Parts: sequence; C-alpha cells; structure tokens
Amino acid sequence: MQTLFKSPIQELVRKRTSVRTYNNTEVSAEVKAQIKAYMEELTNPFSAKVNFKLLQSNTAINAAKLGTYGVIKGATEYIGSTVQDSEFALEALGYEFEKLILFATDLNLGTCWLGGTFKRGEFAKAMSVEEGELFPAIIPFGYAAEKKSITDTVMRFLSKGDTRKPWSDLFFNKDFSTPLSRHDAGAYASSLEMLRLAPSASNKQPWRVVKDGNIFHFYESKAPGYSTSFGYDIQRIDMGIVACHFHLTALENNLQGEFQKLDVSGVAAPKETFYKFSWVAAE
Repeated sequence: MQTLFKSPIQELVRKRTSVRTYNNTEVSAEVKAQIKAYMEELTNPFSAKVNFKLLQSNTAINAAKLGTYGVIKGATEYIGSTVQDSEFALEALGYEFEKLILFATDLNLGTCWLGGTFKRGEFAKAMSVEEGELFPAIIPFGYAAEKKSITDTVMRFLSKGDTRKPWSDLFFNKDFSTPLSRHDAGAYASSLEMLRLAPSASNKQPWRVVKDGNIFHFYESKAPGYSTSFGYDIQRIDMGIVACHFHLTALENNLQGEFQKLDVSGVAAPKETFYKFSWVAAE
C-alpha cells in the first residue's frame, strides 16, 4: 500500500468537497505526473483490478467532445475509471477512486464524483472501454473557482450536500435495534466518523455498520429503484468509498485488520438493507 498522505487523513476527509466550477488555472505537467504515478500504484482490499486514465476534454481520443450536461463548468482535465465486472468490482473502484480523490485534495485540487451526469458514450470512446468492463464514474479535477455556477449552487442545495445522517441512523451495536455510541465504538470512533462524512451518489448515504465485538459488519441500505437507470447498483461504489475512509483512518491510527466476507445470517437486517462485507480487527 502506498505511503499515506502529507496531511492527516481526517483533515483531508473534512477538506474534500464536490467542486463543479473551476477556474482557468492550468494543472501543471508536474502535478499531473504525480497523479498518474499515484493512480498506477493504487490497490484495494477487494481483489479487483481497477484501471484509471487521464483525459482532456479538448484533446480526447477520436476527437470525442467530452461533456457533462452543463453540470461541470471550466474543467478540461478528467480521470476515468473502469473495472472488470465481478462480485466486488464496484466496491473496489469506489475504494481506489476515493483514495485518488483524497490524494488530489492533498495537492489542493478540486474534484467531483460523476456517476450519471456525464456523456457516457463519448467518455467511453476516450476510455477505450472493453467488453465486460464497467465504466461507472469519472471525476474532473482542477482548481476551484471563487464563485460557483448557478447549477453548482442548485445541485448542492437539492442534494443537501453539506448534511450527513446522525450516528444513531448509521451505526449499531450487536444488531440493528441498538444504536452504537461513540464510547462503545472505542478506538474505531474516528474511523466511523470519517465513514459518516463520506460522499455518496445524490447524498443518499446508504451505508450501515453493525459492531459485534472486534468485527464491523458493513451493510448497504438500498434506495428502492434508485439504481435501475444505471444498469448497475451505483450505491456499491458508495460502499467502496466508505471502506476507503474507514480503512485509511484505521491505518493512520495504527489499527490493523482486514476486510472479509462472513456469514451474518443470524443478524436480522431492515428491509432493503443487505450485507456486503466485514472489517475484522486484529486481536
């Protein structure tokens, strides 16, 4: 795993925000080289190979005119990501892409997750997407403009982008009937807090975590019908994002463990809430 960031991970999580309006400051070749080197070394705990590619909207392969339906203003630099379809493909992509976004944040760059608001066909040509690959997301990157576009302001207002669900809605002790307190979270309280602050598609925050001793079970609380227009479950990417926040914070706090898929058939989950994976803390 790569050396962690120059800044503390908790500082980067709090600093990161969705930037949809960029100024005309060019991202230097040196900075882009750092990003490219970092993304070539990225790994994830889900055993899926994720691919990344730097793209420029004004020099795209096959002269494709890359677009974002007016959601993104002023950006010319993008990163696309693909992954071969497999059990944890989207979780792996979410994990690695979020880690890359935090790296960009550490370089004082703005970014924004885009899952449904980009011209997928045009970007797919630029990415040279192959059969069997999923191409669920891109990000623009650059320097944030001082003044946001009207579209940017409206989208942030509609999604309530600055709000997060309280602990009592997200974290549970032993089962879903008992909320987990920060005290009972113990050494993992900060890992869970960084998880709570993670971005998600339409800010739906689909993650739920049940602590059972030294094990944390991660669940996806699906928004009914939300992913049907994508052809895949976009909220699985969100689960990868929170795994990234949780894992990086744990490592920074010298907490060791690993993600595993366990048998949790004895835990009754709420409707539309599905088990994904567990963090098993080292004894």
